[in-house]
Amino acid sequence: MKTQDKVVPKPWGSERIFAANERYAGKLISIRRGESLSYQYHRVKEETLHVLSGILGLETESEGKRILLALTPGETFHVTPGTRHRMFAEGGDVLIVEVSSPELDDVVRLEDRYGREGTSRP
Repeated sequence: MKTQDKVVPKPWGSERIFAANERYAGKLISIRRGESLSYQYHRVKEETLHVLSGILGLETESEGKRILLALTPGETFHVTPGTRHRMFAEGGDVLIVEVSSPELDDVVRLEDRYGREGTSRP
């Protein structure tokens, strides 16, 4: 079955949703150089991030301590429900694939440089 992508503009870049049904979702996420997503977690949503191009900065938390990672093309990171995390593009534009469970609006924003803290709006 042929479907149409849905592009969601974001203050940090864009999301191109290429699959969304009751079992899974798939997105291409484009983050512009110098931009950052919210520091957030998901109550139910589970996602896997795979870097296609650029260097993805990933801030995550383990045992109450924030950890900074740099993922390069071909590298993958799995985000389980409740994991606090933030993606950013420090050195250049970044393109990633996100494959997740279908709860696309399940986001709890803890920090956000674009004034969206405490909301789930795009």
